[in-house]
Amino acid sequence: MKHLLFAVSFLLLFSVPAFSQGIVKQARTGFDAFRADIAHGTIDTITYDSKTVGNTRRALIYTPPGYSTSKKYPVLYLLHGIGGDEKEWYNGGTPQVILDNLYAQGKIEPMIVVLPNGRALKDDRATGDIMAPEKQQGFATFEKDLLNDLIPFIESKYSVYTDKDHRAIAGLSMGGGQSLNFGLGNLDTFSWVGSFSAAPNTKTPEALVPDADAVKNKLKLLWISCGSSDRLITFSKRTHDYLVEKNVPHIYYIEPGVHNFKVWKNGLYMFSQLIFKPVDVSTFPQYAYNEVGVPAPTNIPGVQYPQIFPDNTVFFRIKAPDAKNVQIDLLKKYPMTKDTGGYWTVTTDPIVLGFHYYSLIVDGVSVVDPSSQTFYGMGRMASGIDIPDPAGDYYTIKDVPHGEVRSVSYYSEITKAWRRANVYTPPGYDVNSAKKYPVLYLQHGSGEDETGWPTQGKMNFILDNLISGKKAVPMIVVMDRGYATDPAKPVDNSTMMKAMASNVFPDVLVKEIIPMIDKKFRTLPDRDHRAMAGLSMGGFQTFQTTMTNLDKFAYVGGFSGAAFMQPGSDITKMYNGVFADANAFNKKVKVLYLSVGTDEPARMQTSIKGFHEALQKAGIKQVYYESPGTSHEWQSWRRSLNQFASLIFKD
Repeated sequence: MKHLLFAVSFLLLFSVPAFSQGIVKQARTGFDAFRADIAHGTIDTITYDSKTVGNTRRALIYTPPGYSTSKKYPVLYLLHGIGGDEKEWYNGGTPQVILDNLYAQGKIEPMIVVLPNGRALKDDRATGDIMAPEKQQGFATFEKDLLNDLIPFIESKYSVYTDKDHRAIAGLSMGGGQSLNFGLGNLDTFSWVGSFSAAPNTKTPEALVPDADAVKNKLKLLWISCGSSDRLITFSKRTHDYLVEKNVPHIYYIEPGVHNFKVWKNGLYMFSQLIFKPVDVSTFPQYAYNEVGVPAPTNIPGVQYPQIFPDNTVFFRIKAPDAKNVQIDLLKKYPMTKDTGGYWTVTTDPIVLGFHYYSLIVDGVSVVDPSSQTFYGMGRMASGIDIPDPAGDYYTIKDVPHGEVRSVSYYSEITKAWRRANVYTPPGYDVNSAKKYPVLYLQHGSGEDETGWPTQGKMNFILDNLISGKKAVPMIVVMDRGYATDPAKPVDNSTMMKAMASNVFPDVLVKEIIPMIDKKFRTLPDRDHRAMAGLSMGGFQTFQTTMTNLDKFAYVGGFSGAAFMQPGSDITKMYNGVFADANAFNKKVKVLYLSVGTDEPARMQTSIKGFHEALQKAGIKQVYYESPGTSHEWQSWRRSLNQFASLIFKD
């Protein structure tokens, strides 16, 4: 019988048609970004006489796009936290931008939003000891100021509905506690109540809901949300648990996050789409966060953040309690927000697939993220994040025979210094001591070194998988540092062209590295079994080296880097005329491979495509590949290596 009565009360309470928009989803990136191409509401400061406080008080008011006194509007009272005032939402949460964008998408009802100062004191500034008892009492006193002074003022000055079903209250932190206290304590005044990360001022559940049936019968929507890592979540959870026990319908939405505006803005985004509309209580259980973030594969083992979400946005969380300003530098700089626990957080835009270097900027100083593994790139050690590619099976580690990456140190007479090469030997190299292998010399890009391809590029897994699938010939791959200086020759870094000319790496490769590799490893030491490829700077070095040493290389690959070709140049005159006789070149070079990402900078696109088209016009055979949706980044180069390695050393 109890269950029947409960079901009947639900039907009576929510007998209006189900609201057709369905479940409101978590805010997407850009929901709070200003758009110039849509209509905008107006946000102003108002003053009203408060008999409760005994002086004139201020509030902000937002009127929606197209506000007209010829129609009436519902009102949302939106409350701030303990350290804020009437401008906290405006400065930290830009509610006017969020609401404007929702109006433009037709997702919310036109409404007026009032942002009061919830500290009902004659001196209501957020100064001094904000935790002092008299200051906290001001938040409780605000209930009387709201009901007796502010609401009547709004209803006398603006074209608004004056019934409870067109009145909502919501707030963050201290304001979230106020919203629960005032909303549930005044069921004849409010029909819509929202709490975002309620603070300890929230009354105990028994005091909030002394009469569960009254809440069921009078309230249209009760919303409670909080960040899963918020240290104040216990106040939201205890209210939720009690409401469940008493069978009071409500939405309890827990999302990844802490005590900050990321969570509160999303609370406003979702709550505002539900109010002043028909409600379908049967949908409430579906309001559960199901977009679970996963730790980035580049994190230190066991560390939870950064986290990658299904839309490829990344949530960063850094503890730096004494820092004044923290940013994530991921090509684009993302300002982070500090919570009361000293944690700085930010959610990025969607990040393209693949590997990306990043840094923390703490009070103006770039440092590595202690939660991330470090990688040599950008000319220094940097943090990195690898966004998984659904089509990236080719570079993931699998249960197949694996080769080895070996470190080889050698002395260079040219540079008068010790150098190091990383050398990949294919699966089974140490089993059959009589077998010899072709060799690919594979170069990194600017600011990187010999660790780039095996660490960032996953080249060993790419080769393991290709060889296991019989898509590539077993081969040795040599990766060396692409910087080499002859101490007897001055270095000219005035231009990129002169810097490349000053770099004697091509000589080191041809005169020292190749002979050393042929001596230390079981190679097939002829041009038909020797290839060279590289990315970006390494691609330019590849052409600089191979085109002047075609007696030593039969396979050439340039990934986002090929030849320095000036507009209007005659390609047949480059590299001492190596392209002048197309037939002779095509017989000599078995594979010439060029690639570029479709989203690379215009300068790189023009350079690579221009060279490709000039080669075509000259009759030079080549394989040309455009990596879809990738820029000047490791995903372009992983894809390129996967293709190039499958083409070389085959008859």
